Amino acid sequence: MGPAGGEARPGRFFGVYLLYCLNPRHRGRVYVGFTINPARRVQQHNAGRKKGGAWRTSGRGPWEMVLIVHGFPSAVAALRFEWAWQHPQASRRLAHVGPRLRGEASFAFHLRVLAHMLRAPPWERLPLTLRWLRADFRQDLCPPPPPHVPLAFGPLPPRAPAPRRRASPLVDTEKERDHDTEAFCTLCARVLQDEEGPLCCPHAGCSLRAHVICLAEEFLQEEPGQLLPLEGQCPGAWPGGGL
Repeated sequence: MGPAGGEARPGRFFGVYLLYCLNPRHRGRVYVGFTINPARRVQQHNAGRKKGGAWRTSGRGPWEMVLIVHGFPSAVAALRFEWAWQHPQASRRLAHVGPRLRGEASFAFHLRVLAHMLRAPPWERLPLTLRWLRADFRQDLCPPPPPHVPLAFGPLPPRAPAPRRRASPLVDTEKERDHDTEAFCTLCARVLQDEEGPLCCPHAGCSLRAHVICLAEEFLQEEPGQLLPLEGQCPGAWPGGGL
């Protein structure tokens, strides 16, 4: 995939990052961590343990956050990813990844582990983004990330605020309510009440509107052993449509 950026979506941010030490005395050391605020977290690491940094990074700065993996659905999912990246030899999902080789730099080893993690379950099916915060540190991963995992470059875009309903006259509110009651899921025929709106087919000729879970279940009929679909054919009227 090519560079991908775009505006941030509303919702909480969960990321797992890689720090690189720029201190000549400790140059080459790396650190893997979890954060909900990358800019604040790297400041804490460089300020020391008393300011919220980790003991492994305290007094060894400056540290640079060179890449971050984000898009995790929850803090728990991100923390599990962090633990496995920190302890690949203890993770049963990474048993196929060999230990650090003699002469292999810590940075290169962590990238090698990351490459295999993005291709291993359950992470291979998550809607993750691999973002290089420092393009000069970028290296191609082997194996490469799955096709649905985009590469992004540069700082994270500003987080979008959660959508708020605009105040409107009572008559408009009633019209909106009447309109909502007429919107039904194409797949389950129940009323659509998703605050962020239903999923729609991108083709103008298709009228499909569906709950996220309904469309996921439809796509997973061909992959009954999975929890998250990666792609699927539109079940609407549009011939050959895909999402």
